[in-house]
Amino acid sequence: MLDRITSIQVFARVAGLGSLSGAARSLDMSQTMATKHMAALEDRLGVKLVHRTTRKITLTEAGRRYLESGERILAELEEADAVASAERLEVTGTLRVNAPVSFGVRELAPRLAAFSAAQPAITVDLGLNDRVVDLVEEGWDVAIRIGRISDQTLNARKLARCRLLVAASPSYLQRHGTPRTLADLASHNCLGYTLSSALGPHRWQFGVEGEANVPIRGDLRANNGDALIAAALAGQGLVYEPTFLLGDEIRAGRLVALALDRPPLELAGVFAVYAANRRPPAKVRAFIDFLALQFGHPAPWDRDLDYPPQVKTA
Repeated sequence: MLDRITSIQVFARVAGLGSLSGAARSLDMSQTMATKHMAALEDRLGVKLVHRTTRKITLTEAGRRYLESGERILAELEEADAVASAERLEVTGTLRVNAPVSFGVRELAPRLAAFSAAQPAITVDLGLNDRVVDLVEEGWDVAIRIGRISDQTLNARKLARCRLLVAASPSYLQRHGTPRTLADLASHNCLGYTLSSALGPHRWQFGVEGEANVPIRGDLRANNGDALIAAALAGQGLVYEPTFLLGDEIRAGRLVALALDRPPLELAGVFAVYAANRRPPAKVRAFIDFLALQFGHPAPWDRDLDYPPQVKTA
């Protein structure tokens, strides 16, 4: 019995080159063997895949449909072979990683020593900024993104959940009282994050799907979450931020997580992204696998964190 994959390869080459002899030469086999593969494939399928004339070979309608499936199968096999082969290669080179500033400083940079120990042949070039970079144009191998990934030119792997909380310092709550409902936020100084529509300086979103939009006001807005955390620690107002920023402060008692009458929004997650039109090299796969283990459920910033329930109101 002839190998089915080889038969599909012969058919794909015949379709592309328009001749059995050309297909045979490209696959380094005799024309007789190529003909046998074509005949075996058509016999197995029970349909004619090509029209043969003395001058050329053309695809039948069934052949055109089968070619699409056959090419997909061959591409997937090539990808599987490449992945398996890459596992045997030494992981080397410079890895250019981009990440948001606060997440990069707090959660990524402290873990790079462990990654370097595991992959000593890789040099990490870490870039931190809060704008959305163009991976291909700017030459980044991988980036960390927080929130929904809508760019179809990117492959994304979710690394961790990204929960949000409203919090304030004990001193602020002592002076101004503790809000219990979303409506209470109107009478509080809410510090807004200017790079997010969900946590912005004019409204905050709550609920599983962000269906509750609450107008807020405050005397400070910033494009960096750590700056807002610092202001909240000083007693300036309420912050609505991810738990990777708030977790340590809440566990230490420096900030108090507030339970309101609607749950906080949960962002889509923390993702590692890379260009979809490129097969990720071994160094990228090694880094993403490392982060997936580091940030696995539960995320380190959520461990031992008492995530507040909704307040039940009459």
